[in-house]
Amino acid sequence: MPDVDVVVIGGGATGAGVLRDLAMRGLRAVLVERADFGSGTSGRYHGLLHSGARYVVHDPESARDCARENAVIRRIAPACLELTGGYFVATPDDPLDYAERFVPACAAAGVEVDEVSPAALLDAEPLLNRRIWRAFSVADASLEPWELIDANLASARAHGAEAWRYTRLTRIVTGEDGAVAGVELEAGRTGERRTIACSAVVNAAGAWAGQVAALAGARLGMRPGKGAMLVMNRRLTSAVVNRLAPAGDGDILVPVHTVSILGTTDVEVADPDDVRVTDEEVRALLADGDRLVPGLSGSRVVRAYAGCRPLYDEADVDAAHESREISRAHHVVDHGQRDGIRGLWSIVGGKLTTYRLMAEQTVDAVAGALGVAAACRTADEVLPGSEEGRSYWLGERLAALEAEGGGDADLVCECEIITSGQLQAELDAHPDSTLDDLRRATRLGMGPCQGAFCTCRAAALLSDRQGMGLNGSATPDPNAALLAFLAERVRGTRAIAWGDQLAELWLEAGVYRGTLAVDTIGAAGNGSQDGAPSHAEP
Repeated sequence: MPDVDVVVIGGGATGAGVLRDLAMRGLRAVLVERADFGSGTSGRYHGLLHSGARYVVHDPESARDCARENAVIRRIAPACLELTGGYFVATPDDPLDYAERFVPACAAAGVEVDEVSPAALLDAEPLLNRRIWRAFSVADASLEPWELIDANLASARAHGAEAWRYTRLTRIVTGEDGAVAGVELEAGRTGERRTIACSAVVNAAGAWAGQVAALAGARLGMRPGKGAMLVMNRRLTSAVVNRLAPAGDGDILVPVHTVSILGTTDVEVADPDDVRVTDEEVRALLADGDRLVPGLSGSRVVRAYAGCRPLYDEADVDAAHESREISRAHHVVDHGQRDGIRGLWSIVGGKLTTYRLMAEQTVDAVAGALGVAAACRTADEVLPGSEEGRSYWLGERLAALEAEGGGDADLVCECEIITSGQLQAELDAHPDSTLDDLRRATRLGMGPCQGAFCTCRAAALLSDRQGMGLNGSATPDPNAALLAFLAERVRGTRAIAWGDQLAELWLEAGVYRGTLAVDTIGAAGNGSQDGAPSHAEP
Protein backbone atom coordinates (compact mmCIF):
# COMPACT_ATOMS: atom_id res chain seq x y z
CA MET A 1 0.00 0.00 0.00
CA PRO A 2 1.42 3.44 -0.88
CA ASP A 3 2.36 5.88 1.89
CA VAL A 4 0.02 8.48 0.39
CA ASP A 5 -2.33 8.66 -2.55
CA VAL A 6 -0.90 11.80 -4.14
CA VAL A 7 2.29 13.85 -3.91
CA VAL A 8 1.99 17.48 -5.04
CA ILE A 9 5.14 19.20 -6.29
CA GLY A 10 5.22 22.97 -5.81
CA GLY A 11 4.16 25.18 -2.91
CA GLY A 12 2.74 28.16 -4.74
CA ALA A 13 -0.93 29.09 -4.91
CA THR A 14 -1.84 26.36 -7.38
CA GLY A 15 -0.03 23.61 -5.50
CA ALA A 16 -1.60 24.71 -2.21
CA GLY A 17 -5.00 24.78 -3.90
CA VAL A 18 -4.48 21.28 -5.29
CA LEU A 19 -3.47 19.97 -1.86
CA ARG A 20 -6.56 21.49 -0.24
CA ASP A 21 -8.89 20.05 -2.88
CA LEU A 22 -7.32 16.58 -2.65
CA ALA A 23 -7.63 16.54 1.13
CA MET A 24 -11.22 17.79 1.09
CA ARG A 25 -12.14 14.92 -1.24
CA GLY A 26 -10.65 12.41 1.19
CA LEU A 27 -7.39 11.63 -0.60
CA ARG A 28 -4.19 11.20 1.39
CA ALA A 29 -1.82 13.84 0.09
CA VAL A 30 1.47 15.56 0.82
CA LEU A 31 2.96 18.66 -0.82
CA VAL A 32 6.69 19.30 -1.19
CA GLU A 33 8.31 22.65 -1.98
CA ARG A 34 12.02 23.12 -2.65
CA ALA A 35 12.13 26.49 -0.82
CA ASP A 36 9.55 28.36 1.24
CA PHE A 37 5.88 28.28 0.35
CA GLY A 38 5.10 31.10 -2.06
CA SER A 39 8.74 31.84 -2.84
CA GLY A 40 8.35 31.30 -6.59
CA THR A 41 6.09 33.04 -9.07
CA SER A 42 3.15 33.31 -6.65
CA GLY A 43 5.21 35.52 -4.36
CA ARG A 44 6.83 37.51 -7.16
CA TYR A 45 3.90 39.09 -8.97
CA HIS A 46 2.18 42.47 -8.77
CA GLY A 47 -0.48 41.52 -6.24
CA LEU A 48 -3.49 41.85 -8.55
CA LEU A 49 -6.77 39.97 -8.31
CA HIS A 50 -7.81 40.19 -11.94
CA SER A 51 -11.30 41.23 -12.94
CA GLY A 52 -10.58 39.64 -16.32
CA ALA A 53 -10.80 42.95 -18.17
CA ARG A 54 -7.12 42.91 -19.12
CA TYR A 55 -7.68 39.87 -21.35
CA VAL A 56 -11.16 40.37 -22.81
CA VAL A 57 -10.05 41.48 -26.27
CA HIS A 58 -7.14 39.15 -27.00
CA ASP A 59 -7.60 36.21 -24.57
CA PRO A 60 -11.32 35.87 -23.79
CA GLU A 61 -11.00 32.36 -22.31
CA SER A 62 -8.63 33.66 -19.62
CA ALA A 63 -10.90 36.67 -19.10
CA ARG A 64 -13.93 34.45 -18.43
CA ASP A 65 -11.99 32.31 -15.96
CA CYS A 66 -10.68 35.39 -14.13
CA ALA A 67 -14.14 36.94 -13.90
CA ARG A 68 -15.66 33.80 -12.36
CA GLU A 69 -12.80 33.15 -9.96
CA ASN A 70 -12.62 36.80 -8.90
CA ALA A 71 -16.10 36.36 -7.43
CA VAL A 72 -15.15 33.05 -5.81
CA ILE A 73 -12.04 34.44 -4.11
CA ARG A 74 -14.00 37.42 -2.80
CA ARG A 75 -16.36 34.92 -1.20
CA ILE A 76 -13.90 32.36 0.23
CA ALA A 77 -10.84 34.54 0.99
CA PRO A 78 -11.87 38.12 1.80
CA ALA A 79 -9.18 38.41 4.49
CA CYS A 80 -6.53 38.08 1.75
CA LEU A 81 -7.95 41.01 -0.23
CA GLU A 82 -8.00 44.77 -0.19
CA LEU A 83 -11.04 45.75 -2.23
CA THR A 84 -9.38 48.64 -4.03
CA GLY A 85 -11.43 48.48 -7.20
CA GLY A 86 -9.81 49.21 -10.51
CA TYR A 87 -9.92 51.42 -13.58
CA PHE A 88 -9.01 51.12 -17.23
CA VAL A 89 -8.03 54.56 -18.50
CA ALA A 90 -7.33 55.90 -21.98
CA THR A 91 -4.33 58.22 -22.16
CA PRO A 92 -3.42 60.26 -25.26
CA ASP A 93 -0.99 57.47 -26.20
CA ASP A 94 -3.67 54.75 -26.31
CA PRO A 95 -5.63 53.55 -29.39
CA LEU A 96 -8.74 55.58 -30.13
CA ASP A 97 -10.81 52.52 -31.06
CA TYR A 98 -9.83 50.15 -28.24
CA ALA A 99 -12.74 51.15 -26.01
CA GLU A 100 -15.17 50.22 -28.78
CA ARG A 101 -13.78 46.67 -28.72
CA PHE A 102 -13.26 46.59 -24.94
CA VAL A 103 -16.85 47.19 -23.82
CA PRO A 104 -18.56 44.45 -25.89
CA ALA A 105 -15.70 42.05 -25.15
CA CYS A 106 -16.25 42.59 -21.41
CA ALA A 107 -19.94 41.79 -21.85
CA ALA A 108 -19.16 38.63 -23.81
CA ALA A 109 -16.70 37.42 -21.16
CA GLY A 110 -18.94 38.21 -18.19
CA VAL A 111 -16.66 40.98 -16.91
CA GLU A 112 -18.60 43.74 -15.17
CA VAL A 113 -17.57 47.19 -16.38
CA ASP A 114 -18.99 50.69 -15.91
CA GLU A 115 -17.93 53.87 -17.64
CA VAL A 116 -16.97 56.77 -15.36
CA SER A 117 -16.29 60.36 -16.30
CA PRO A 118 -12.62 61.38 -16.45
CA ALA A 119 -13.43 64.30 -14.14
CA ALA A 120 -14.83 62.00 -11.45
CA LEU A 121 -11.87 59.66 -11.83
CA LEU A 122 -9.36 62.49 -11.45
CA ASP A 123 -11.15 63.71 -8.34
CA ALA A 124 -10.64 60.24 -6.84
CA GLU A 125 -7.12 59.73 -8.23
CA PRO A 126 -5.55 63.20 -8.58
CA LEU A 127 -2.06 61.98 -9.55
CA LEU A 128 -3.26 60.34 -12.76
CA ASN A 129 -2.64 61.86 -16.17
CA ARG A 130 -4.89 64.93 -16.49
CA ARG A 131 -5.31 64.19 -20.20
CA ILE A 132 -7.14 60.89 -19.62
CA TRP A 133 -10.12 61.05 -21.97
CA ARG A 134 -12.05 57.87 -21.17
CA ALA A 135 -12.27 55.58 -18.14
CA PHE A 136 -14.04 52.41 -16.98
CA SER A 137 -14.33 50.87 -13.51
CA VAL A 138 -13.82 47.12 -13.00
CA ALA A 139 -13.67 44.67 -10.09
CA ASP A 140 -9.89 44.50 -9.72
CA ALA A 141 -8.50 44.16 -6.19
CA SER A 142 -5.20 43.77 -4.34
CA LEU A 143 -4.44 40.20 -3.26
CA GLU A 144 -1.90 39.07 -0.64
CA PRO A 145 -0.49 35.82 -2.10
CA TRP A 146 1.28 34.49 0.98
CA GLU A 147 -1.84 34.77 3.13
CA LEU A 148 -3.83 33.00 0.43
CA ILE A 149 -1.28 30.18 0.24
CA ASP A 150 -1.09 29.84 4.02
CA ALA A 151 -4.88 29.70 4.28
CA ASN A 152 -5.09 26.95 1.65
CA LEU A 153 -2.36 24.96 3.41
CA ALA A 154 -4.07 25.41 6.78
CA SER A 155 -7.31 24.09 5.32
CA ALA A 156 -5.49 21.16 3.71
CA ARG A 157 -3.80 20.27 7.01
CA ALA A 158 -7.14 20.45 8.81
CA HIS A 159 -8.37 17.79 6.38
CA GLY A 160 -5.38 15.54 7.04
CA ALA A 161 -2.82 16.60 4.41
CA GLU A 162 0.81 17.47 5.02
CA ALA A 163 3.03 20.15 3.46
CA TRP A 164 6.82 20.15 3.66
CA ARG A 165 8.92 23.13 2.69
CA TYR A 166 12.65 23.12 1.91
CA THR A 167 12.24 19.64 0.46
CA ARG A 168 13.58 18.97 -3.02
CA LEU A 169 12.25 16.41 -5.48
CA THR A 170 15.17 14.41 -6.87
CA ARG A 171 13.35 11.65 -8.76
CA ILE A 172 9.90 10.48 -9.81
CA VAL A 173 9.89 6.70 -9.42
CA THR A 174 8.04 4.63 -12.00
CA GLY A 175 7.33 0.90 -12.05
CA GLU A 176 8.00 -1.62 -14.77
CA ASP A 177 4.64 -0.73 -16.32
CA GLY A 178 5.68 2.93 -16.57
CA ALA A 179 3.21 4.06 -13.91
CA VAL A 180 4.15 6.40 -11.06
CA ALA A 181 5.19 4.46 -7.96
CA GLY A 182 6.67 7.14 -5.74
CA VAL A 183 9.08 10.05 -5.35
CA GLU A 184 12.55 10.49 -3.94
CA LEU A 185 13.09 13.60 -1.84
CA GLU A 186 15.98 15.43 -0.21
CA ALA A 187 15.66 17.77 2.77
CA GLY A 188 17.29 21.03 1.75
CA ARG A 189 18.66 21.93 5.17
CA THR A 190 19.89 18.55 6.41
CA GLY A 191 20.47 16.60 3.21
CA GLU A 192 18.37 13.73 4.54
CA ARG A 193 16.89 11.57 1.77
CA ARG A 194 13.61 9.69 1.81
CA THR A 195 11.31 7.84 -0.58
CA ILE A 196 7.54 8.24 -0.52
CA ALA A 197 5.39 5.62 -2.22
CA CYS A 198 2.35 7.10 -3.96
CA SER A 199 -0.22 6.39 -6.64
CA ALA A 200 -0.07 9.77 -8.35
CA VAL A 201 2.05 12.90 -8.67
CA VAL A 202 0.72 16.36 -9.50
CA ASN A 203 3.31 18.66 -11.01
CA ALA A 204 2.28 22.15 -9.87
CA ALA A 205 5.76 23.65 -10.11
CA GLY A 206 4.71 26.56 -12.31
CA ALA A 207 7.51 27.93 -14.47
CA TRP A 208 9.67 25.01 -13.26
CA ALA A 209 7.12 22.39 -14.37
CA GLY A 210 9.27 21.39 -17.33
CA GLN A 211 12.17 20.55 -15.02
CA VAL A 212 9.90 18.43 -12.81
CA ALA A 213 8.39 16.59 -15.78
CA ALA A 214 11.89 15.81 -17.03
CA LEU A 215 12.57 13.86 -13.82
CA ALA A 216 10.00 11.35 -15.08
CA GLY A 217 11.27 11.41 -18.64
CA ALA A 218 8.44 13.65 -19.89
CA ARG A 219 8.65 16.92 -21.76
CA LEU A 220 6.57 20.07 -21.36
CA GLY A 221 6.62 23.03 -23.71
CA MET A 222 7.17 25.63 -21.01
CA ARG A 223 7.94 29.17 -22.14
CA PRO A 224 8.85 31.05 -18.92
CA GLY A 225 8.08 34.74 -19.32
CA LYS A 226 9.94 37.10 -17.00
CA GLY A 227 7.90 40.02 -15.74
CA ALA A 228 9.83 42.88 -14.11
CA MET A 229 8.13 45.19 -11.62
CA LEU A 230 9.06 48.31 -9.65
CA VAL A 231 8.04 49.05 -6.06
CA MET A 232 7.38 52.75 -5.45
CA ASN A 233 7.91 54.19 -1.99
CA ARG A 234 4.24 55.06 -1.45
CA ARG A 235 0.77 54.48 -2.80
CA LEU A 236 0.36 56.64 -5.89
CA THR A 237 -3.25 55.58 -6.39
CA SER A 238 -5.93 54.10 -4.16
CA ALA A 239 -7.25 51.81 -6.88
CA VAL A 240 -5.65 49.54 -9.46
CA VAL A 241 -5.09 51.47 -12.69
CA ASN A 242 -4.62 49.87 -16.13
CA ARG A 243 -4.07 51.46 -19.53
CA LEU A 244 -7.06 51.06 -21.87
CA ALA A 245 -4.98 49.35 -24.54
CA PRO A 246 -3.69 45.91 -25.49
CA ALA A 247 -1.61 44.48 -22.63
CA GLY A 248 1.91 45.87 -22.72
CA ASP A 249 4.82 46.91 -20.52
CA GLY A 250 4.49 49.39 -17.67
CA ASP A 251 0.73 49.69 -18.11
CA ILE A 252 -0.60 48.71 -14.68
CA LEU A 253 -0.24 50.26 -11.22
CA VAL A 254 -1.34 48.20 -8.20
CA PRO A 255 -1.64 49.53 -4.62
CA VAL A 256 -0.21 46.89 -2.28
CA HIS A 257 -0.23 47.66 1.44
CA THR A 258 1.93 50.80 1.87
CA VAL A 259 3.41 50.92 -1.65
CA SER A 260 2.45 50.88 -5.33
CA ILE A 261 3.78 48.30 -7.79
CA LEU A 262 4.34 49.27 -11.41
CA GLY A 263 4.48 46.46 -13.95
CA THR A 264 5.18 44.55 -15.99
CA THR A 265 7.51 43.49 -18.73
CA ASP A 266 7.29 40.17 -20.57
CA VAL A 267 10.58 38.67 -21.72
CA GLU A 268 11.05 34.98 -22.44
CA VAL A 269 13.92 33.40 -20.48
CA ALA A 270 15.50 29.96 -20.69
CA ASP A 271 15.86 29.59 -16.91
CA PRO A 272 12.96 30.57 -14.63
CA ASP A 273 15.47 31.25 -11.86
CA ASP A 274 16.98 34.02 -14.01
CA VAL A 275 14.91 36.93 -12.74
CA ARG A 276 17.50 39.69 -12.74
CA VAL A 277 16.08 43.10 -13.59
CA THR A 278 18.16 45.12 -16.03
CA ASP A 279 18.77 48.87 -16.14
CA GLU A 280 17.01 48.95 -19.50
CA GLU A 281 13.87 47.33 -18.04
CA VAL A 282 13.78 49.87 -15.22
CA ARG A 283 14.11 52.83 -17.57
CA ALA A 284 11.42 51.46 -19.88
CA LEU A 285 8.98 50.81 -17.03
CA LEU A 286 9.45 54.31 -15.62
CA ALA A 287 8.95 55.91 -19.02
CA ASP A 288 5.75 53.92 -19.53
CA GLY A 289 4.62 54.69 -15.99
CA ASP A 290 4.86 58.42 -16.70
CA ARG A 291 2.01 57.99 -19.17
CA LEU A 292 -0.26 56.91 -16.31
CA VAL A 293 1.14 59.14 -13.56
CA PRO A 294 3.11 62.08 -14.95
CA GLY A 295 6.29 62.54 -12.93
CA LEU A 296 6.30 58.94 -11.72
CA SER A 297 9.82 58.50 -13.06
CA GLY A 298 10.97 61.17 -10.62
CA SER A 299 9.45 59.35 -7.64
CA ARG A 300 11.54 57.14 -5.41
CA VAL A 301 11.73 53.50 -6.45
CA VAL A 302 12.63 51.26 -3.52
CA ARG A 303 12.93 47.92 -5.26
CA ALA A 304 13.03 46.22 -8.64
CA TYR A 305 12.08 42.54 -8.86
CA ALA A 306 10.76 40.00 -11.31
CA GLY A 307 8.88 36.72 -11.47
CA CYS A 308 8.44 34.12 -14.20
CA ARG A 309 5.05 33.37 -15.69
CA PRO A 310 4.42 29.63 -16.23
CA LEU A 311 3.48 30.06 -19.88
CA TYR A 312 2.80 26.92 -21.86
CA ASP A 313 2.93 26.46 -25.62
CA GLU A 314 0.94 23.35 -26.57
CA ALA A 315 3.07 22.87 -29.67
CA ASP A 316 6.04 22.18 -27.34
CA VAL A 317 8.64 23.29 -29.85
CA ASP A 318 6.88 26.28 -31.40
CA ALA A 319 8.88 29.35 -30.44
CA ALA A 320 7.31 31.56 -33.08
CA HIS A 321 5.03 33.40 -30.66
CA GLU A 322 6.31 36.30 -28.61
CA SER A 323 5.90 35.72 -24.87
CA ARG A 324 3.23 38.42 -24.64
CA GLU A 325 1.19 36.64 -27.35
CA ILE A 326 0.98 33.27 -25.57
CA SER A 327 -2.42 32.66 -23.98
CA ARG A 328 -2.67 32.87 -20.19
CA ALA A 329 -5.14 29.96 -20.28
CA HIS A 330 -4.27 26.95 -18.12
CA HIS A 331 -3.84 23.34 -19.20
CA VAL A 332 -4.09 20.04 -17.30
CA VAL A 333 -1.65 17.64 -18.95
CA ASP A 334 -2.23 13.90 -18.41
CA HIS A 335 1.18 12.35 -18.97
CA GLY A 336 -0.38 8.89 -18.97
CA GLN A 337 -2.22 9.71 -22.16
CA ARG A 338 0.50 11.84 -23.70
CA ASP A 339 3.75 10.17 -22.60
CA GLY A 340 2.72 6.77 -21.25
CA ILE A 341 3.55 7.79 -17.65
CA ARG A 342 0.36 6.83 -15.87
CA GLY A 343 -0.27 8.66 -12.61
CA LEU A 344 1.53 11.91 -13.51
CA TRP A 345 -0.33 15.14 -14.20
CA SER A 346 0.99 18.67 -14.79
CA ILE A 347 -1.01 21.86 -14.32
CA VAL A 348 0.54 24.72 -16.30
CA GLY A 349 -0.31 28.23 -17.49
CA GLY A 350 -3.03 30.24 -15.81
CA LYS A 351 -3.04 33.16 -13.39
CA LEU A 352 -2.91 33.37 -9.62
CA THR A 353 -6.50 34.62 -9.82
CA THR A 354 -7.53 31.28 -11.33
CA TYR A 355 -5.51 29.07 -8.96
CA ARG A 356 -8.60 27.45 -7.40
CA LEU A 357 -10.19 26.58 -10.74
CA MET A 358 -6.88 25.15 -11.95
CA ALA A 359 -6.69 23.02 -8.82
CA GLU A 360 -10.29 21.84 -9.18
CA GLN A 361 -9.83 20.68 -12.76
CA THR A 362 -6.56 18.97 -11.91
CA VAL A 363 -8.05 17.11 -8.95
CA ASP A 364 -11.08 16.14 -11.04
CA ALA A 365 -8.68 14.28 -13.32
CA VAL A 366 -6.61 12.72 -10.53
CA ALA A 367 -9.59 11.71 -8.38
CA GLY A 368 -11.34 10.18 -11.36
CA ALA A 369 -8.30 8.07 -12.19
CA LEU A 370 -8.05 6.91 -8.57
CA GLY A 371 -11.73 6.00 -8.38
CA VAL A 372 -12.75 8.81 -6.02
CA ALA A 373 -16.16 10.29 -6.84
CA ALA A 374 -16.28 13.07 -4.23
CA ALA A 375 -17.16 16.47 -5.67
CA CYS A 376 -15.10 19.64 -5.33
CA ARG A 377 -16.15 21.91 -2.43
CA THR A 378 -13.37 24.51 -2.51
CA ALA A 379 -15.55 27.20 -4.11
CA ASP A 380 -18.09 26.92 -1.30
CA GLU A 381 -16.11 26.54 1.93
CA VAL A 382 -14.50 29.71 3.27
CA LEU A 383 -10.76 29.56 3.90
CA PRO A 384 -9.39 29.76 7.47
CA GLY A 385 -9.05 33.35 8.62
CA SER A 386 -11.85 34.62 6.38
CA GLU A 387 -14.78 33.34 8.41
CA GLU A 388 -15.86 36.86 9.39
CA GLY A 389 -16.12 37.87 5.74
CA ARG A 390 -14.06 41.00 6.31
CA SER A 391 -11.47 42.21 3.78
CA TYR A 392 -8.13 43.81 4.55
CA TRP A 393 -7.94 47.49 5.50
CA LEU A 394 -4.72 49.47 5.09
CA GLY A 395 -4.84 50.94 8.61
CA GLU A 396 -5.69 47.62 10.26
CA ARG A 397 -2.29 46.90 11.81
CA LEU A 398 -1.94 50.40 13.27
CA ALA A 399 -5.47 50.28 14.66
CA ALA A 400 -4.76 46.90 16.26
CA LEU A 401 -1.54 48.21 17.82
CA GLU A 402 -3.31 51.25 19.23
CA ALA A 403 -6.12 49.08 20.58
CA GLU A 404 -3.54 47.05 22.50
CA GLY A 405 -2.25 50.15 24.26
CA GLY A 406 -0.36 52.01 21.57
CA GLY A 407 3.30 52.90 21.77
CA ASP A 408 6.11 51.61 19.60
CA ALA A 409 8.20 49.59 22.06
CA ASP A 410 7.02 46.34 20.49
CA LEU A 411 7.56 47.44 16.89
CA VAL A 412 10.21 45.65 14.87
CA CYS A 413 9.34 47.04 11.42
CA GLU A 414 7.89 50.56 11.44
CA CYS A 415 7.21 50.68 7.69
CA GLU A 416 4.83 47.70 7.74
CA ILE A 417 3.90 47.92 11.45
CA ILE A 418 5.24 44.49 12.38
CA THR A 419 5.50 43.75 16.09
CA SER A 420 7.70 41.26 17.87
CA GLY A 421 4.51 39.47 18.89
CA GLN A 422 3.66 38.82 15.24
CA LEU A 423 7.13 37.44 14.58
CA GLN A 424 6.97 35.31 17.73
CA ALA A 425 3.61 33.89 16.63
CA GLU A 426 5.04 32.97 13.23
CA LEU A 427 8.03 31.30 14.91
CA ASP A 428 5.66 29.38 17.17
CA ALA A 429 3.99 27.99 14.05
CA HIS A 430 7.22 27.51 12.05
CA PRO A 431 10.21 27.30 14.43
CA ASP A 432 12.73 26.76 11.61
CA SER A 433 11.88 30.01 9.80
CA THR A 434 14.59 32.19 8.30
CA LEU A 435 14.39 35.97 8.10
CA ASP A 436 13.26 35.64 4.50
CA ASP A 437 10.50 33.23 5.57
CA LEU A 438 9.38 35.83 8.13
CA ARG A 439 9.33 38.43 5.35
CA ARG A 440 6.87 36.38 3.33
CA ALA A 441 4.76 35.64 6.38
CA THR A 442 4.59 39.20 7.74
CA ARG A 443 6.01 41.64 5.11
CA LEU A 444 9.03 42.31 7.33
CA GLY A 445 11.45 44.59 5.47
CA MET A 446 9.15 45.19 2.50
CA GLY A 447 8.35 48.85 3.17
CA PRO A 448 10.19 51.97 1.99
CA CYS A 449 13.35 51.31 4.05
CA GLN A 450 13.64 47.76 2.61
CA GLY A 451 14.91 46.34 5.90
CA ALA A 452 17.48 49.01 6.73
CA PHE A 453 16.21 49.42 10.29
CA CYS A 454 14.27 46.26 11.10
CA THR A 455 16.63 43.52 9.90
CA CYS A 456 19.01 43.65 12.86
CA ARG A 457 16.10 43.66 15.33
CA ALA A 458 14.47 40.67 13.68
CA ALA A 459 17.80 38.82 13.49
CA ALA A 460 18.29 39.32 17.23
CA LEU A 461 14.80 37.99 17.93
CA LEU A 462 15.45 35.00 15.66
CA SER A 463 18.73 34.26 17.43
CA ASP A 464 17.06 34.39 20.84
CA ARG A 465 14.40 31.93 19.68
CA GLN A 466 16.49 29.48 17.70
CA GLY A 467 19.74 29.55 19.64
CA MET A 468 22.05 26.70 18.67
CA GLY A 469 19.70 25.57 15.93
CA LEU A 470 19.57 28.82 13.99
CA ASN A 471 18.46 28.12 10.41
CA GLY A 472 19.20 24.44 10.80
CA SER A 473 22.90 24.96 11.54
CA ALA A 474 24.78 23.08 14.23
CA THR A 475 26.16 26.30 15.74
CA PRO A 476 24.49 29.65 16.39
CA ASP A 477 24.99 31.98 13.43
CA PRO A 478 22.74 35.05 13.67
CA ASN A 479 25.27 37.00 11.63
CA ALA A 480 24.83 34.70 8.64
CA ALA A 481 21.06 35.13 8.88
CA LEU A 482 21.47 38.90 9.03
CA LEU A 483 23.83 39.07 6.06
CA ALA A 484 21.80 36.69 3.90
CA PHE A 485 18.65 38.73 4.40
CA LEU A 486 20.44 42.01 3.72
CA ALA A 487 21.96 40.57 0.57
CA GLU A 488 18.53 39.65 -0.77
CA ARG A 489 17.07 43.03 0.11
CA VAL A 490 19.98 44.88 -1.49
CA ARG A 491 19.88 42.72 -4.62
CA GLY A 492 16.58 44.34 -5.52
CA THR A 493 18.08 47.84 -5.40
CA ARG A 494 20.96 47.39 -7.84
CA ALA A 495 19.09 48.61 -10.89
CA ILE A 496 17.55 51.60 -9.08
CA ALA A 497 20.52 53.05 -7.16
CA TRP A 498 20.10 56.75 -7.89
CA GLY A 499 18.59 59.86 -6.29
CA ASP A 500 16.79 59.32 -3.00
CA GLN A 501 17.30 55.57 -3.17
CA LEU A 502 21.06 56.06 -3.45
CA ALA A 503 20.91 58.19 -0.32
CA GLU A 504 19.00 55.37 1.37
CA LEU A 505 21.76 52.93 0.42
CA TRP A 506 24.36 55.25 1.92
CA LEU A 507 22.29 55.39 5.10
CA GLU A 508 22.02 51.60 5.19
CA ALA A 509 25.77 51.34 4.67
CA GLY A 510 26.28 53.68 7.60
CA VAL A 511 23.99 51.64 9.85
CA TYR A 512 25.39 48.22 9.01
CA ARG A 513 29.02 48.99 8.24
CA GLY A 514 29.66 52.06 10.35
CA THR A 515 27.59 51.29 13.43
CA LEU A 516 27.25 47.49 13.40
CA ALA A 517 30.50 46.71 11.52
CA VAL A 518 28.93 43.81 9.66
CA ASP A 519 31.87 43.67 7.26
CA THR A 520 34.01 42.34 10.10
CA ILE A 521 31.81 39.50 11.32
CA GLY A 522 32.47 36.65 8.91
CA ALA A 523 33.15 35.39 5.44
CA ALA A 524 29.64 36.19 4.24
CA GLY A 525 30.43 39.86 4.69
CA ASN A 526 33.83 39.76 3.00
CA GLY A 527 34.06 39.45 -0.76
CA SER A 528 30.58 38.09 -1.31
CA GLN A 529 29.30 39.27 -4.66
CA ASP A 530 25.81 39.70 -3.29
CA GLY A 531 26.82 40.75 0.23
CA ALA A 532 24.99 43.76 1.58
CA PRO A 533 28.04 45.67 2.87
CA SER A 534 29.93 45.66 -0.43
CA HIS A 535 26.90 46.69 -2.46
CA ALA A 536 25.55 49.17 0.08
CA GLU A 537 28.63 51.29 -0.50
CA PRO A 538 27.74 53.35 -3.59
